[in-house]
Amino acid sequence: MSTATNPMPTARPLRLSTSDAGFEAAFAARLHWSAETDAAIEQRVADILADVRLRGDAAVLDYTRRFDALDAAEMAALELSPDELRAAFESLPEVQRSALRAAADRVRRYHEAQRRAAGESWSYRDEDGTLLGQKVTPLDRVGIYVPGGKAAYPSSVLMNAIPAHVAGVGEIIMVVPTPRGEKNPLVLAAAYVAGVTRGFTIGGAQAVAALAYGTATVPKVDKITGPGNAYVASAKKRVFGVVGIDMIAGPSEILVLADGSTPPEWVAMDLFSQAEHDELAQSILLCPDAAYIDAVQAAIDRLLPLMPRAAIIAKSLNDRGALIQTRSMEEACAISNRIAPEHLEVSSREPHRWEPLLRHAGAIFLGAYTSESLGDYCAGPNHVLPTSGTARFSSPLGVYDFQKRSSLIEVSEAGAQALGTLAAELAYGEGLQAHARAAELRLREVPPMRKPR
Repeated sequence: MSTATNPMPTARPLRLSTSDAGFEAAFAARLHWSAETDAAIEQRVADILADVRLRGDAAVLDYTRRFDALDAAEMAALELSPDELRAAFESLPEVQRSALRAAADRVRRYHEAQRRAAGESWSYRDEDGTLLGQKVTPLDRVGIYVPGGKAAYPSSVLMNAIPAHVAGVGEIIMVVPTPRGEKNPLVLAAAYVAGVTRGFTIGGAQAVAALAYGTATVPKVDKITGPGNAYVASAKKRVFGVVGIDMIAGPSEILVLADGSTPPEWVAMDLFSQAEHDELAQSILLCPDAAYIDAVQAAIDRLLPLMPRAAIIAKSLNDRGALIQTRSMEEACAISNRIAPEHLEVSSREPHRWEPLLRHAGAIFLGAYTSESLGDYCAGPNHVLPTSGTARFSSPLGVYDFQKRSSLIEVSEAGAQALGTLAAELAYGEGLQAHARAAELRLREVPPMRKPR
């Protein structure tokens, strides 16, 4: 009697060359990913949001019971106490406690530098004494969504909560799903280290709704940040305007620009590092050296069987991965700018030679020793990055996402004479008589009000 076994998956990323006649069409097809959410998901999310807005805690409890198999009679049972967070931290092995604190310290130090660079108020006075400036203030309360269920992400807690804390946010409310009540101690410990104010073991669209609208137990926040599944992404889109959001995250991406000097095993594993997230993740190599691309493919073949998530990696690389031979490193940089990847590794002997040519990326990792995974956990910069080409117009999560700016204007009597005349002239031109008159009444010699044209 024979026993059937599942064959080991193989990974063959699409092999392309920019010299091929059909490159553009094949390249565009490989990059294509639709951000459209399934209509059934959209309708389900709309129903959940409306229900939570109407019934509050009762609806959140119902959906938590239904989706997370977590039966709680009241919301108090789903709240994480400060003592529980501290106990989770203290229960960790010393090596994990040290790693968590070291990563948090590096993330905090980076965001403190970010605040000093761009997060301060400023003002100046004109020669007539008029004060003009900008006042930077933190948001009062933010919600951070931390994915749970299939995997636990303590790094997401650090990357969302620490910049909010550094920005001066008054309250940081964490929501994290815990299916069947299984709490990950590393996630709770990260919340303790990062300074989370309150935490709730709820997730999905119902958690987003609770944060956006507020319930008797969950406080209404000003902004929601953090990644999630399709239901979370759809909910964040729908509540935008009621609250702020950071971004709508698509599948994870890595683009490696290689000149052939890095050990091919390193590059293969870097491609794996994104492919193992899920089947829709995208891993691309751009390199002018065909022999080196062959060596990377050979390394993929050797290393894939060693990966616990080999099936996911293989599907991701087969469906969305690519190994692209370019005519030059300059052309590779130009193609990278077209892609605007989430993570961009410059695996080169001279990374600083190519960095000035790179304009669009969520994060740029310079040099062969700078693996993307270091940025995910402990380098310091934020790992919440724009995906799906949105790095062309958006930025990583940072201190600035948890602050807002107010303009400061203090016009002196002397300044009102010049500015009042200018404002009145423009206001009359727009047909706004009250605007014009409000400015004119502050002039030393008030002119007659003009008739509308």
